Parts: sequence; C-alpha cells; structure tokens
Amino acid sequence: MKPFDYSLDYANLDLRAHPELYAVGRGEQGVLMVEPYKSEILPFWRFKTPEEAVESSEKIYAMFLDYKAADDFVGMDMARKFLQMGFTRARRYANHKSGRKYAASGGGKLPDRYDPVKAKSATIFKKKWDEARTDPGYLEMKRRHRERYEGNES
Repeated sequence: MKPFDYSLDYANLDLRAHPELYAVGRGEQGVLMVEPYKSEILPFWRFKTPEEAVESSEKIYAMFLDYKAADDFVGMDMARKFLQMGFTRARRYANHKSGRKYAASGGGKLPDRYDPVKAKSATIFKKKWDEARTDPGYLEMKRRHRERYEGNES
C-alpha cells in the first residue's frame, strides 16, 4: 500500500482531474485536504446530535453513491473517510466531553466521560461507514485504483 503523500499542494490540486496522484493511505488520512472533495462533503458533515448524524451520514452516503455512479473512486473514498471520521469524532466526544483524549500538559490520558447522545451519533455514522467500506463496487474500484496508480492489488 502506498502511503498518503502529505507533500502535495492539496489546496491547489484538483484530484478529480488527477486521480493518479491520490493514495488511499490508512483510515482518514487526507480527509480534510483532498480537493474538490473536501469542499463538496465537509459542509454536510455534522454529528452533534443523533438527528444531525442521521441527516449528515445519509447525505454523505448519497454523495458516495453519486461518486460511484460517476465512476469517481477518489470521491467515493473521500466520502467513506468522512463517514469514518463521523464515527471516530462522535466516539471521541462520547468518551471525552472536550473532544480531547490527552491532557495538554503532561500528555496523560483524560478520564472517560460517557455521553450517550454522542455515542448514538457514532453508531449512526458507523452503520453508513460499514455500508460504504464493504460496498462491492467500492472494493473493486479501490483494487483497480491501487493496481493502476499505487502498484499493488490490496
């Protein structure tokens, strides 16, 4: 697997026009960098309440399907990353009221404080993230992208 390339000038790079420069990387790498997808998806990303999480995850998943219909793997992967980030951030806030896992001074782990509202938001995003990351079309496009541009098939 080719690592995500943080050295590219993402602010001035259109990855829709240059999918060959996109590397899937691990997890959510590049989710807030890759254009034009960041600008297209970010305005809809919300997880503060379960109601917002439902609306947000459904909209982002619909965008995932639109990218799929357009044969746009990079867009699909970015939508998948936003769904994953919805889960991980909501989970973080469910466990830590401030959203910070570690103390600013000393770096020690802050105590967990369970928030059932944020936990429900996390569950909502997790369901849509699972749908996206296991989608057969997504998996095939991911394989093709890696084979073509990253030099492997995994």
